[in-house]
Amino acid sequence: MKKLLCLSLVILIVSNCTKGSKDQTFSKLIADSPSIEGKKEYLQSPFVTAGDRVYMVGHQDGSFPELGWHIKGEMGGIWNHPIKLMDGFEIELLTDGKTIRLNSADSFVNYPFANKHVYKLDSLNVEIERWQFVPDGKQGIVVQLVIKNKGEKRVKVRFIGHSDLRPTWLGERTDMIDSKDNGVYDQKMGIWKIKDCLNSWHTIFGSDLGFEQETTPVEINNETNGSTNAIEDVIFLFHDRTHIINYFIAGSYTSEEDAINTYKDISENYIEQLTDKKQRYEDLARRTKLTVPDKEIEQAFEWVKYNCDWLVRTVPEVGTGIGAGIPDYPWWFGVDSEYALQGYMAIGQKEAVYRTIKLLDSVSNAVNGNGRIIHEMSTNGAVSNPGNINETPQYATLIWKIYQWNGDIEFLRAYFPTIKKGLDWLMTEKDADGNLFPDGFGMMEIHGMDSEMIDVAAYTQKAFKDASFIADALGEFNLAQDYYDMSEKLQQKINEEFWSDEFHSYADFIGTDEQALHLIEDAIVRADTLNKPWAVDELKKTKEAILKNPSPTPRPFVLHHNWVVNTPMEVGLASPDKAVKALATAEKYVNPFGVFVTGIDRDESAGSDDGSFKGSKIFSYTGAVMTLPTGVQIVSENNYGRPDMALNYMKRMTRTFSYALPGSIYEVSPDYGMITQAWNVYGFAVPIVEQFFGIQPDAANKKVTISPQMPSSWDEASLENVMIGNNEVSIYFSVENGLKLVRVEQSKTDWQFELRLSRSKASNIAGREGSMELIDNPEESFYIIKSSDKYVVIEYNE
Repeated sequence: MKKLLCLSLVILIVSNCTKGSKDQTFSKLIADSPSIEGKKEYLQSPFVTAGDRVYMVGHQDGSFPELGWHIKGEMGGIWNHPIKLMDGFEIELLTDGKTIRLNSADSFVNYPFANKHVYKLDSLNVEIERWQFVPDGKQGIVVQLVIKNKGEKRVKVRFIGHSDLRPTWLGERTDMIDSKDNGVYDQKMGIWKIKDCLNSWHTIFGSDLGFEQETTPVEINNETNGSTNAIEDVIFLFHDRTHIINYFIAGSYTSEEDAINTYKDISENYIEQLTDKKQRYEDLARRTKLTVPDKEIEQAFEWVKYNCDWLVRTVPEVGTGIGAGIPDYPWWFGVDSEYALQGYMAIGQKEAVYRTIKLLDSVSNAVNGNGRIIHEMSTNGAVSNPGNINETPQYATLIWKIYQWNGDIEFLRAYFPTIKKGLDWLMTEKDADGNLFPDGFGMMEIHGMDSEMIDVAAYTQKAFKDASFIADALGEFNLAQDYYDMSEKLQQKINEEFWSDEFHSYADFIGTDEQALHLIEDAIVRADTLNKPWAVDELKKTKEAILKNPSPTPRPFVLHHNWVVNTPMEVGLASPDKAVKALATAEKYVNPFGVFVTGIDRDESAGSDDGSFKGSKIFSYTGAVMTLPTGVQIVSENNYGRPDMALNYMKRMTRTFSYALPGSIYEVSPDYGMITQAWNVYGFAVPIVEQFFGIQPDAANKKVTISPQMPSSWDEASLENVMIGNNEVSIYFSVENGLKLVRVEQSKTDWQFELRLSRSKASNIAGREGSMELIDNPEESFYIIKSSDKYVVIEYNE
């Protein structure tokens, strides 16, 4: 944190009951919005005020400590990518010779699009609320101070802004060189204007209250590379009155004029901008609206939709896309998007999907040019990793999934060339021994695990299957057959060559004995360090077995019990008998919050460990339980007809909702790593929309198939306003006098839906309302009910 480049503004304002700021408090404007109060024990942990251009990260107590590891200590504060604007700010009250700093809030309340810190200053008989929100599409943030006075005091209110104009991660690759910040106070506008000496990077801040006294900058502190300045005025707090001060912070990485224009815009229009943002979030909540008996899941699902919007990052000169997580991954990733965007589409946030795909495709082609999909790119356009191997096949699956939802053939045409090049690259450049299993790092970024990884193999099989559907849709029928044949070969080979009867699990990887022995030595050190004696014993036995029975050729190894061994069930390639065994094995590597990233990190107390995750001082995922492995497990259980087990995992993951940050789910369960993470939506939206409610979109043919597999405890459930192409579909499940009822509504009459009910479970199927056709084919395992009506009710016994 650039402590030598901090600039302070101190504003002390004279006010009376009629003069000053607009008298509309944020609390009145958003009184009917959902909110969640945080826990006192987590006041000294991060929150985010989200925006697509600017966002702010600080602590829930109102302070701005050094945060993050990607740029050490710099990931908090106020960011306007690709630059940082400020380390944060402080607000102080000065009265009766005392200075009271508002950095230790009594409570924190989170809203979908704003936050509130509450300070109860009993010694002054004053309560203060600090609110903030970021207007959509603006390079600025609004902070509102609401002072509720129960006595009468003359106080000074001091706002201290700490500028830190500096580049994003990898800024040096695009010649973004940081230098000293210099500030000038603009008497006419009543604002501080700060500029980086060598760059056209600017931040501006001020207040909406005019100054009653002559204002003179006061030098508080001289530092080597920066300056701290102050302006002081007096505010008289009238008895039983509420006083409002609005502060505005704006920035630009192009010009001072740009920053000033933003400042004027938000200072003049912030009420309308807050109202607009509130309405937009109400629309997000309306789409794919879930109602289920598990109210914790229902609430978490609603807020995950808000979390998704928090992560949209726009840098006009580069593009728009979803960031992976806050605070350390605010930029763009390949694989994080490939998981998350499937969920984004299911919750109706289509624009973020299209823009992210466009960005990833264009940059991947510019950097790689061979169909390989990048892994990570900073907001200045610098790519740090050209792509792990799994990201290329997962891209094909993402494109096909989005097409099923939107039915846009031009969308397929635009991105199929990248898919074709990528699959060719996988099977030529990355499959050295020609056995159809590409070599290289997959999701597990463990040193040495870059041979033939199970997740790379599984996602490659799924990619060829999905690419065959794309080729067929585009009329490339010979290629479609070739791709489909490849997927069939891969499915057979994975089930034969990756499976371990001894462990009832798919192997972590296929490699040489030498590779395995090196990994075992590292894994023993890891397990011993984490005090996992069972894992040490197992690894030593595996090592002994390898040495006694050496193999001259590569073979499968189960070493780490990494979560990726479950990807064959996630993509549905596992044979049913193997799937049941593997899913049972996976149950060993969980705790009350979900699935361990690396199974050997599990200990015997995992089943009862409800406490905070004790991460290392240097950021690490060692010992972690994460939302992505848990989400993959939910999808996997549903794929093999086990919705109750899928719900069990979803409940585990939901236990982490609001655990530390109210309204959010951490990346590492329950309270470590990113405070919100994009791929969380994969573990909620995909299983709820596509599996529990069974929505299988086919927008190209104006058709929706509904194959529900509800958890047994969900007697009443609904999913409303699901956007599929130009249609909106709502589904309602209920029980009435022992009969199961399904009501389907759709907004278009030129669409057809098919409800599929299991032949082994459903009987006495009849239409209660609307017209429909019942198809009873004894060769099928399900009944099909077809209709094109806007409103249909079907009843049956189960």
